[in-house]
Amino acid sequence: MSSAALAYPGKSAEAFRTISEVAVELDVPQHVLRFWESRFAQVKPVKRAGGRRYYRPDDIDLLKGIRALLYSDGFTIKGVQKVLKDRGLRHVAEIGRGGVPAMAAPAPLVIEKVVYVEKPAAAPVRKQRPTHLRAVPDISLPFFDVPAQPVKREPVVERVVESLQEMQIADAPVAEESGMASDQRERLEELLDELTGLKARLRGARDT
Repeated sequence: MSSAALAYPGKSAEAFRTISEVAVELDVPQHVLRFWESRFAQVKPVKRAGGRRYYRPDDIDLLKGIRALLYSDGFTIKGVQKVLKDRGLRHVAEIGRGGVPAMAAPAPLVIEKVVYVEKPAAAPVRKQRPTHLRAVPDISLPFFDVPAQPVKREPVVERVVESLQEMQIADAPVAEESGMASDQRERLEELLDELTGLKARLRGARDT
């Protein structure tokens, strides 16, 4: 016999119960019953004019089974929905009648946390020098030659003196044969002496 029938001895076993009567029997507020109705499609009370709900004895047993799974066995709303889907409403109603022992809530699913550690960037690899390329000593290529030292030029005065000395030696016989005037020759010799003295002073100043 339905547990609802035993709770109301003044009514027949098949008599419908109002939402207030069911709320008292299950010890839950009426809005909770409405909430369960919105979450569990298997709960379908008869609705009359004005939206009044009337529960059949099987509806009450189903609600008791849902209450036992939620409050006693620790199931969540989704957990009870899964039980109703997998076992059926008859199984849950039997729990409400006390004919099926209480069920243990499934153990929570443990999800391992995977931590990704970014590896440090590898140090750049130095490119090794090819072993088949070796420096060969004592080889001079044109574009590797050391630039030649600039030619040190002698002062203009020294060059003039040397030129005059060469002219004096080379042209002496010619001057005698051509009858060069003695005063011109003396003037040339004086100029050569002055330049020679100037050359000696320049060398002395450069050496010091």
